[in-house]
Amino acid sequence: MRQPGGGKCVLFDVDGTLIDAVENQRGVWAAWAARYGRDPEETYRVALRTRPMETFAEVVPDRDPRECLAALHALEDDDVRSGVYSAFDGARELLTGLAPGAWGLVTSNYEHRVRGRFARAGLPVPSVIVDAAAVAEGKPSPAPYLLAAELLGAEPADCLVVEDAPSGVAAGLRAGMQVWGVNAAVPVAGVHRHFATLNEGVPEILAFVSATTRSSGAGATPKAAGPS
Repeated sequence: MRQPGGGKCVLFDVDGTLIDAVENQRGVWAAWAARYGRDPEETYRVALRTRPMETFAEVVPDRDPRECLAALHALEDDDVRSGVYSAFDGARELLTGLAPGAWGLVTSNYEHRVRGRFARAGLPVPSVIVDAAAVAEGKPSPAPYLLAAELLGAEPADCLVVEDAPSGVAAGLRAGMQVWGVNAAVPVAGVHRHFATLNEGVPEILAFVSATTRSSGAGATPKAAGPS
């Protein structure tokens, strides 16, 4: 770990940012819904906008939420072992281009699943992974990103958050960090820069760490978010 003030860092969300897990998540929720005799499409629609415990309360209010969560976790673990995962274009180039200690992962999932998914997708794993078990409050709380910065020995102002989801963008902004959005046709509200794909942002993300930009040189101010 570097000393505070040791340079700029990049903090990545995982699912939807580096790893394409949409079909995996859909499959896990479909299997979970079948176990409880619920419609898979409706269950997935609820799961997209709620946390698991809230999903259970809405979809199966008569069932023990702890049992529901255990069943979901078992299905997710099985998917990590047997599912097909792919990294978004540019992810491998980006992560291998960053120096060790200059980046970390901040995820609402659990570290063992992240490690399994990264292994299946052929991505390097950083020394710092802040997962759902590491903090009392997840995104959109700033706590996960602030902890990642602390573990990397970086000031929040020297950190770049790369996200695809509104809750993660809100967390990064509340942490006082630069936030760039990727993998969306339309920018998430509040992002400082936006790239329609992760691959488009690779050169600029690498440049952030070295305090340069491709077009303007050191010290340039990032342009406002807009269609890429």
